[in-house]
Amino acid sequence: MLYHVHYWLIQLSLGSHTRGKFQTWILLLLFVTGYWYFWSLLLLSLFGILFAYTSLLVILGFLLVWEGYELYLHWNHKILIVLVILICTFFMAVLCIYWNDRWLTFGLSLKVFAPYLHLSCITMMVLLSYPVAFYLVTLEQEAIFRRDKITHHKRKRSKIFSRLTKLRAAQVAIGLPFFFILLCLCVVPWGYYSPCLVEKNKLGPKPDLFGHRGAPMLAPENTIMSFEKAVENRAFGLETDIYISIDGVPFLMHDHDLRRTTNIMEVMPNSSRIQSSFFYWSFLSTLNAGKWFVDSWRQPFHNMKPLSEADKEKARKQMIPKLSDLLKIAKQAKKYVIFDLNGPPPKHPFRNTYVRHVVKVILDTKIEQHLIYWLPGFDRDYVKQKAPGFQQVGRLSPVEELRRENISIINVDYKRLFHNGLRDYKAADITINLYIVNKPWVFSLAWCSRIHSVTTDNIELLRQIDYPYYFMVPSYYRIMWLFLDILTVVFIFAIFCFHWWRENQIEKVFESSSSYTDTESISLKRRKSEKAETFSMTVEPLPQAGESPQTPVAPAPDLTRA
Repeated sequence: MLYHVHYWLIQLSLGSHTRGKFQTWILLLLFVTGYWYFWSLLLLSLFGILFAYTSLLVILGFLLVWEGYELYLHWNHKILIVLVILICTFFMAVLCIYWNDRWLTFGLSLKVFAPYLHLSCITMMVLLSYPVAFYLVTLEQEAIFRRDKITHHKRKRSKIFSRLTKLRAAQVAIGLPFFFILLCLCVVPWGYYSPCLVEKNKLGPKPDLFGHRGAPMLAPENTIMSFEKAVENRAFGLETDIYISIDGVPFLMHDHDLRRTTNIMEVMPNSSRIQSSFFYWSFLSTLNAGKWFVDSWRQPFHNMKPLSEADKEKARKQMIPKLSDLLKIAKQAKKYVIFDLNGPPPKHPFRNTYVRHVVKVILDTKIEQHLIYWLPGFDRDYVKQKAPGFQQVGRLSPVEELRRENISIINVDYKRLFHNGLRDYKAADITINLYIVNKPWVFSLAWCSRIHSVTTDNIELLRQIDYPYYFMVPSYYRIMWLFLDILTVVFIFAIFCFHWWRENQIEKVFESSSSYTDTESISLKRRKSEKAETFSMTVEPLPQAGESPQTPVAPAPDLTRA
């Protein structure tokens, strides 16, 4: 109960988007250690603060150097900058090594979204041209002003030259990358290929859908309910994973143990880490395989739709099915079956004969042999001899090897579309099945790439797609490209002309105001000089020493009487 409370609090604090990313990591730590450790948020916050602080120091240092000041960094700042750079470099190297599949997915997304990303980038460059044009024109006006001052200030010519050089360098540093990127965006459609740019008559049929472990977003995986949901959603085939019990019963289970999808922690917690192949079928058939799916805190997919009360009640009653139970459903619904057959561990009684035993179980169900997609590569010659009707499925092997083994179907990861779109296999008329395709954009990419079938968890959503997303006819895209390029050139040219005209108007206003102030100052000086002359003429000089004082004038009679 304490685990549930802790998990609920973390779910509430993280939000729906982050829950999906951290859920696997949290569950792993929970079941391995039994305690909650959530240091990732603390580490992420710490490195985020260090990175932001170090970036601010680098930006301020660059600006100070640009203005000609010498840096005086404290030794703590120097150590911090070096430490953050080393840590970021280390983690980027780790990501590049261990996230190789993620980078392939990113490359595939560029293939799909390339036309729309190209048009969006050109639009962003047009918006960015306004501040760039303002800055370049301002620098040009200042450079012209500095160049005119060279002839008037001969003593300061060296300083003006250095300032002029900095201005030109700033113009090159800002204008050259901008126009280079703009030129690349204008001509980049000539150099890339997108499978979603295809004519309508060349678009292949919609890929068929294999239900990965049934329909795991609608019911507990690898249960009868899950496979019935896949059949209801018109699945082309059913995919599963097979283990063999210690008494020779093939059953459906993905994990090597029973902890994640059964209630063995409640029934027999001390034996929960034992591999499932070491249990007898009499015990395996008693385990519940659906209660975990109904618990909201253990949902396998963050974007699952809520279950109805009837489906919840049915899911709580699901048990571990046998392979023969799945084959009965496939036989009745005429669905194909593809599976991964996991070899028993050492000291298992069926360690060396598990393939032949599974073939016998399949043939005993009387299912049509062409409905079986045989994927395991071990003891394939025996399978071909005993069940010649099975459709042999291979991995991503060279085309010559597949032809030599008479294999016409391959099952590969969808990320392998990144390199050349599996063109060699399509040219050799080999049927391709991709796994695991859950996103609509990946499914659309497979559709545009003329892939025959995909294995998916999200069969309900992909079934509803009637036309590939992000599909565009090449002629329409070419018209949009040329029109937007012309419009971009016109807009950017107009923006530069506007800024140049605006700066000239400002300069004219400044010159007229300066000339007006000059005339005002000249007239003011003239008035001051005239006043000084009149004042000097009206004021008489004081008598000098040795001269007799003047005789006072007698007052007028009227004044005396007054």
